[in-house]
Amino acid sequence: MRKTITIDGQEIPYTEGQTIMDAAISADIYIPHLCHDPDYEPHGSCKLCTVSVNGRNCSACTFPAMEGQEIINHSVDLEQDRKRITQMLFVEGNHFCPSCEKTGNCQLQGIGCYLNMHDNHFPHFFANREMDASHPDILIDQNRCIFCNLYVRASQEKDRKNVFAISGRGINKHLIVNSISGQLKDSDIDIADHAVHICPTGAILIKRTGYQVPIGQRTYDHTKIDAVTLAKENKQHGR
Repeated sequence: MRKTITIDGQEIPYTEGQTIMDAAISADIYIPHLCHDPDYEPHGSCKLCTVSVNGRNCSACTFPAMEGQEIINHSVDLEQDRKRITQMLFVEGNHFCPSCEKTGNCQLQGIGCYLNMHDNHFPHFFANREMDASHPDILIDQNRCIFCNLYVRASQEKDRKNVFAISGRGINKHLIVNSISGQLKDSDIDIADHAVHICPTGAILIKRTGYQVPIGQRTYDHTKIDAVTLAKENKQHGR
């Protein structure tokens, strides 16, 4: 017997062990997210994927799909919450899109456009964050880190290196490099590592590659993030 859940009135199938996010992606239904990647264990960091499940708010990337679930993905309240979360991510870091090399390829920026976010709403923190340019090939700009934990998981799960960790709480939260000096140059990171290429913003960049793709010809310049994400993540699932 086929098992199904309902998302915004649409009945979709799921298989045992899938999360709501997995089932939604399989059905080409986009649920906004920044910290989720099908290749890694769910983490539930960003909370953008919060949906209403039978009246209860849950993270779609961590909550299992189960028979009888009536899920709301699009509502005025959920869209407002997602917009506020995105605005908070912008003001807690230093995200100045016009001067960022990642503009047009940045998932945070893409989410902001998808949610019709026209301003930051909150006062800007202007956090004083460090940059680590010590490595010959890789640069870390903590101003743009949103603590998605993807680079931590990628380093541990795929690269088997444990290069990164997150320390502190609240405004004092920060990315750390697990090396004796605390600098990237003294870690065993390599330019080919998964952790180097998974950052959804411009926090981790490869040196000497800036603006090779001109602004106006980048990932989200002509295609919205929902279409790009569904195509990418269905490909990762082999569909």
